[in-house]
Amino acid sequence: MSRGYPPDDFRPTASWEVLRLRAELLRSIRRFFDERGFLEVETPVLSGDTVVDRHLDPFWTADVDRQEEITPQTRRYFLQTSPEFGMKRLLAAGGPGAIYQVTRVFRRGEWGPLHNPEFTMVEWYRVGDNLKTGMALLGDLCDRLFHRGTPQVQTYGEAFSRFVGVDPHSASAKELRQTAEKMEVAYPTSLSLDDRDGWLDLLWSEKVQPHLGRKEPVIICDYPASQAALAIIREGPPRVAERFELFVDGIELANGYHELRDPDELRRRISTANAQRVNDGKSPLPENNRLLAAMEAGLPPSVGVAMGFDRVVMIRAGAKSLREVLAFPFDRA
Repeated sequence: MSRGYPPDDFRPTASWEVLRLRAELLRSIRRFFDERGFLEVETPVLSGDTVVDRHLDPFWTADVDRQEEITPQTRRYFLQTSPEFGMKRLLAAGGPGAIYQVTRVFRRGEWGPLHNPEFTMVEWYRVGDNLKTGMALLGDLCDRLFHRGTPQVQTYGEAFSRFVGVDPHSASAKELRQTAEKMEVAYPTSLSLDDRDGWLDLLWSEKVQPHLGRKEPVIICDYPASQAALAIIREGPPRVAERFELFVDGIELANGYHELRDPDELRRRISTANAQRVNDGKSPLPENNRLLAAMEAGLPPSVGVAMGFDRVVMIRAGAKSLREVLAFPFDRA
């Protein structure tokens, strides 16, 4: 008898029926991209580089035998929160202009019905796409996976104004806070009164997102410029990020960018994200990376999209939690 674990702890939390559905959906995704001439690629899961994001916390390790050997000078290696850096390096190196990947990614501290610290991501890039063609490709994949028609396209401002009643592009942090209080949205005491993006995110997650994609899938585009991540900015007015997300049944499934290509702007955004991390009480992440070198060499114009595959399975299976669609979630890993 195994010691230290309950007798049934070795069993999967997903049924065999759901695990077969996972396999079927993976085959469907690969067929979708193969039919369109995409090349399936693989990039490192463990890397000295990592995406620098205010809200994404990577797991890391070091090439040492004992924990006490780690010093401030020891190089850290990160389990990737996204294959983004590696795939963009491939684009900059020439070769096929359309690539995709099915891989495991890792995000520390993400745990709940819609989150698992280890999950499966489908990510793709196509050179020459713009915002419109990138959203169209995502819409075609959505129809292939859910058979619910082509998604409706709506701007962030339209959705926010409809469900919250204020313009997210012009409202101040104070106005957003007052709106949250009026709508009786609970907020953490750690949320700074002048954190405009924090108030936008709170109102979006509580009052907008639950309504999205209920009747039909919806793609939201034109996010506030302050939430660009690695998307390019369109000056407007209003000034917006060429970023888009897919929602089905109130759940975010995919996040896409008309990709940033300016290495100086990337340096600025990484520095800003690290400053926010430090302000949030987190450790900064490495600011030098090979993606900067790839951009300096010439990253071609493209659109990239990352899709959370486990959530796709969850919706198709009619499940309420990722535990129902993962063989072994984090507490059984």
